[in-house]
Amino acid sequence: MGDKALAYVCRGNSAFSKKLYNILARGQGNIVFSPLSAHAILSLMQQGAAGEPAKCMANTLEVSDINLAAMGYQSLMEMLNSIDNVTFHIANKIFVHSQCVLKENFKVTANEYFLTEIERIAFVPDNDSAAEKINQWIEHKTNKKIKNVIQPDDLTLNTRLILINAIYFKGNWLKQFNPEFTSRDKFYLNDTDSIDCDMMYAEDGFFYGVDLDLDAQIIKLLYKNTSLSLIIILPRSKTGIHDLEKKLATKDLRDINRRLHYADVILSLPRFKVETKIELNDPLRELGLDIIFQNQVSFPNVLHSAAPLHVSKIIQKAFIEVSEVGTEAAAATGKSLFYLSICSYLLKMISDMTTSVDGSVEEHIFDANHPFAFSVCYHIEENVLPVFFGTLKTLT
Repeated sequence: MGDKALAYVCRGNSAFSKKLYNILARGQGNIVFSPLSAHAILSLMQQGAAGEPAKCMANTLEVSDINLAAMGYQSLMEMLNSIDNVTFHIANKIFVHSQCVLKENFKVTANEYFLTEIERIAFVPDNDSAAEKINQWIEHKTNKKIKNVIQPDDLTLNTRLILINAIYFKGNWLKQFNPEFTSRDKFYLNDTDSIDCDMMYAEDGFFYGVDLDLDAQIIKLLYKNTSLSLIIILPRSKTGIHDLEKKLATKDLRDINRRLHYADVILSLPRFKVETKIELNDPLRELGLDIIFQNQVSFPNVLHSAAPLHVSKIIQKAFIEVSEVGTEAAAATGKSLFYLSICSYLLKMISDMTTSVDGSVEEHIFDANHPFAFSVCYHIEENVLPVFFGTLKTLT
């Protein structure tokens, strides 16, 4: 049952990730987010839903069996928190109104299956202190990479719960870049316009492939714990990122990963850092969750309360950094009934490929000198779990 539940949650995460990425990627700038962080906190709230909200959440999250999902998250979180050779922490916390009481079944599920800490807190009248307390927990869990998620004005007389998911990841590459080879080079925004960047270089063996449907090259960079990787998807055309983003809505990372093979690659990847803050209300409405934001909606299995609960806001804050050494990433997802907020913090990476040299020895050039998509993934047997997802379209 444990393996079945884990695979069930991984498949739900993967499907949800594609759908959310397809919407978020429509913007013009860089994007980075943690689908796992968003899915985890929404799945926790799904445990307290009933009726039409429960059906909508099941469809959007691609997990209809909440008992199987709970067991899957228990296995997944225990597994992620015990990974060696990298630093990986995932944690949940519920801040509940000091005068409210969680229902016992929800409390037990949150604590035992979603490994959730629970703390009673007075949101008002001292909302400054309450916001600071919540933000301090987030900062601690994300190694101070995610700050000021909750604003004092977010906490009102109507706030009953703040649910937070925090993810922090820091991992060194299995094959690090030599900083002596890093040099100034061009990153093309389109066929003609470019900006200068610090380009990292490596010539080594990597998992690599070409996807004709995506019209893209793919490379997988392993971390020292090889169950974690960075997958980079580079369109062949310098202006191909928008078409690629649309096509990725129909592609599963598991299928992409299966088609990679080990090969010699000359790799060029820009050193970069990206931060984004996204309000997820509208994207989630587009994905079918409009009902959870409506005032009359109730999550009857959460609190001993006659008053209906609804979500007021979902925010994701993300950060990613790429360097010669490896990747550091974090995400904090917070959900409030009456208020929900989500933050994410992401990664470091590498990418680029092509060409065969003579007829026998094949050497591929992966030159990531133009916009590309990426995902930090956790590989569990045949499953590929996207922990972080994003697109690099420009450099600053």
